[in-house]
Amino acid sequence: MTATGALAGREDRRATGAEAISYGLTASTIRDRAGIEVIADRWLGLEVHGTGFNLFQSLGWARAIFDFECKRGNAAFDPVIVTILDGRRLVGVLPLERIRTGVRSLLVPLGNGFAQATDALLDADLDPSAAVTRLLRAAVAAAPCDGISLLKVRDGSALALGLPRASIQTGEEQGAPYVALDAFPDFAGYFSTVRSKTRKNIRNARNRLEREGPVEHLVVADAAERQALIERTLEGRAERLKEQGLTSRAFRDSGFRDFCTSLVARNDIDLRAFSLQHQGRPLAEQWGFVHGGRYYAYVASRDFSHSDESPGKLHLSDIIRTCADQGLKGCDLGVPTMPYKLTFATQTIVVRDFALPTTPRGWVMFQAWDVWLRPSLKRLVLALPAGLRSALMRLAGHGH
Repeated sequence: MTATGALAGREDRRATGAEAISYGLTASTIRDRAGIEVIADRWLGLEVHGTGFNLFQSLGWARAIFDFECKRGNAAFDPVIVTILDGRRLVGVLPLERIRTGVRSLLVPLGNGFAQATDALLDADLDPSAAVTRLLRAAVAAAPCDGISLLKVRDGSALALGLPRASIQTGEEQGAPYVALDAFPDFAGYFSTVRSKTRKNIRNARNRLEREGPVEHLVVADAAERQALIERTLEGRAERLKEQGLTSRAFRDSGFRDFCTSLVARNDIDLRAFSLQHQGRPLAEQWGFVHGGRYYAYVASRDFSHSDESPGKLHLSDIIRTCADQGLKGCDLGVPTMPYKLTFATQTIVVRDFALPTTPRGWVMFQAWDVWLRPSLKRLVLALPAGLRSALMRLAGHGH
């Protein structure tokens, strides 16, 4: 009924070619900020050799979450950073935290409401199946819970490849559009693969705007200007969600704005901010992060009074060009799939949510809420007109 048996009965193995040889790897957990610093250099070393989309499993992200939760005095913050060591060499990291909802306790990705992908950071020589089982088993032993909820797991990732068979898929599949810039010699080579009609429309839209006034794409480097841009995008995104009668985990957290603005002053997270301006005013803006040679889009907003000119599409073409000019190997546009993202994507990575119950109560709750009731309610709400959705969200306290 639960994943307990699956997590308890597997051995760690390290793959070498077609063979899998036991190396007696050891797992441990870190529960405080000081423990992170003990392995900081080794964590960074593991990141260098990572091939996945591991921004949200990075040392910088973990530090940022710890520091933010400490600053806002969150007494409920219960981190569980699970590691695998080969001797003293760090070969695996899975950053989690334990949350309590009132009816169950869950292990979820660290910074659960703010992260946009879940993965395990593993040495390339580790067998994902054995390593992930070891990490999850250690997490549950250190922080007993009713289950593990892993949102936005990408197909082909170390975590997806290593999940126990007892895991339950929850919710509906999503997609994360991605632009593989390293598949082309330069931006021109990439851009030539975008539909000719799309390229023509972008060119014509830019020309129409320029007839009214200057159009300029800015890479915002000044700290104060970055902070102002972040606040504008958050305000614009929140307003758009309100108009559409939608919500998100991040925006339901009253601390999300403070978390985002806290990232500006950090030197362990490579934040990037972009602004497409028309006549000196923002037409579309976006910010995100660079990690492992990839740009990760995080929050974007645009001026909907210029929707006829597709400012989001115009701006994204400029962002991708900038990333290519800076030698980045790709742009992760994140979930959900949207037409303006698909215009530029070279592929769309399937994203799924998974759950692993560890108690009978956890199994019942996952099946009742995560598999059946929540997706059904979501489909019902999304089928309603935007105005009615917005009214319902206000009644539920999500319309502020």
